[in-house]
Amino acid sequence: MSSDLKKTSVEECISSLNMLIVEDNKTTQLIYEVIFEDMVKELYFANDGEEGYNLFIEHKFDIIISDYDMPKLNGLEMIKKIRVLNRHIPIILISDIEDIKVITQALHLNITNFIKKPIINAEVIRSVENSAKILIAEKYMQQQKDKELHKLKEIDKYKSYQEDLAFSKELNIIRNDFYYQMKQQSCTTLLDSFYQPLDIMSGDAYSIRKIDDYTTFYLVVDGMGKGLSASLSAMIMTSFVNYSVDLMLKEGNFDFEHLVSKTVEYIKPILLDEESLSIDYIILNDLENKLSYAKFSMPVILMQDGKNNLIKLKSNNAPLSKWCMTPKVSHYDVSSITKFLFYSDGIVENEIIGSNKPYSEYIEKDFLDSFTKEDLKEKFSSKIATQEDDITFIFINKLPSTYTNNYVKSFNTTLDALDEATQWYKTIWDKFNIEAKNFYGIEITFNELFMNAYEHGNLAINAKEKHKLILEDKYFETLLELEKGSTKKIYVDVKELHYADAIYILTQITDDGDGFDTQILSNIVKSTQKFNGRGVFVSKKNSLGIHYNEKGNSVLVLHKVENEDKK
Repeated sequence: MSSDLKKTSVEECISSLNMLIVEDNKTTQLIYEVIFEDMVKELYFANDGEEGYNLFIEHKFDIIISDYDMPKLNGLEMIKKIRVLNRHIPIILISDIEDIKVITQALHLNITNFIKKPIINAEVIRSVENSAKILIAEKYMQQQKDKELHKLKEIDKYKSYQEDLAFSKELNIIRNDFYYQMKQQSCTTLLDSFYQPLDIMSGDAYSIRKIDDYTTFYLVVDGMGKGLSASLSAMIMTSFVNYSVDLMLKEGNFDFEHLVSKTVEYIKPILLDEESLSIDYIILNDLENKLSYAKFSMPVILMQDGKNNLIKLKSNNAPLSKWCMTPKVSHYDVSSITKFLFYSDGIVENEIIGSNKPYSEYIEKDFLDSFTKEDLKEKFSSKIATQEDDITFIFINKLPSTYTNNYVKSFNTTLDALDEATQWYKTIWDKFNIEAKNFYGIEITFNELFMNAYEHGNLAINAKEKHKLILEDKYFETLLELEKGSTKKIYVDVKELHYADAIYILTQITDDGDGFDTQILSNIVKSTQKFNGRGVFVSKKNSLGIHYNEKGNSVLVLHKVENEDKK
């Protein structure tokens, strides 16, 4: 048993935990966040026992830390309700009460550890480590019971490992120079992509490449047919197109028409006699307001102008095959266009629930009614029964210059400003009567991004330094010391927009710091488990999307309120 236990370290166990912390004091919440944000997988907070119990019902947690003295339900009252549903989850109770009745009641409720206030970081961490050891022991016992089954699963595990490697390779071939980044030249533009293969080996691929400050290249590839051959052709083509773009940019001679003809000639001898590819080559030049394209039997480009009219651009080339003639490049004036959608045919060929109609009959209206990629994804998902093909689309939206309401405020670079900013932000949302459980994710997102602006932006503490300070128990001491010499500000700009039948809130948080290389955010897509930017990952999960400026010192986060007819 001991040798097997060594394989599963306490640190590895803790890093996989979903933790719920029930604490009504914001400062104490912040202490816990500093301690655990880089230790556990997911960290949730509840402000009282009732909210903690509701979160426990809604989510799957591995460990709970709870204060005793809280409004609505105190810690023991909440734990008593939880124990009705789960007798074994480790629970750590924090209290300054020495009443023997309270302690006895806690023991009867199978409390894992009892910690007396004031909180000492090392003691809390030690208590979590002890709880992790209990979980490891339980896991070991389960492994012994399932030993024979585990042997059989090893075969599937190896297969899954190979599939994961293949998918990781596909993600490395795909290039997106605008992961979680907005364009801010003539106007603010949001670029979002959705890539969901039906199988591990996808016949779809795409890339979004920055040519210069005003020019962006888009590629969407769809290997015709199913299986390995279609996937290989799509990935080979995408890889070579990206290589060609890199080479042209390095040499300073990017030429769209030459890129099209060069890459088409490259793939033709690789394709089988009966094989073909559907491809979109698209260039958007914001300075010249021009869209140039070579479409090889792809679905129409959908565009929306400022008057909400729908414009469609059809393919100007046959499917790409060994017998393909000289490709044609066309141009279109997009000075009046505010929104674009480029996509493969996987999304439109899905059958609608309860009918034989394809989604192609609905995509145009859904596109017009969608403000974000997530809107379109939600509309599509609600109409189809099951995904029938690889789905890839690129959603581009130029944000308007005027809004229904606009709220702007600046804050000092202090820890106290976090509470001040949170309260101010909450007053903006109060008029929408958002339920507490629904506002939780919005508030968490705001707090995470504001703290990023505070500690990483204006105080310039990087992730490595932060981790070291936490281990040395000098984190808050250092923050308060750095605050004293800082004259930098954090700016919050909140815009309210009415679009179609919905209300959107766009929150932009900007700091006076030096920013960061936003290209590292691509790691969120390629490996969320290895990415250190917990704030970015949590914010992405609790919003319609986050977008940084190129410098990395300003972030825009989007939320949808409700349908206006339901207000």
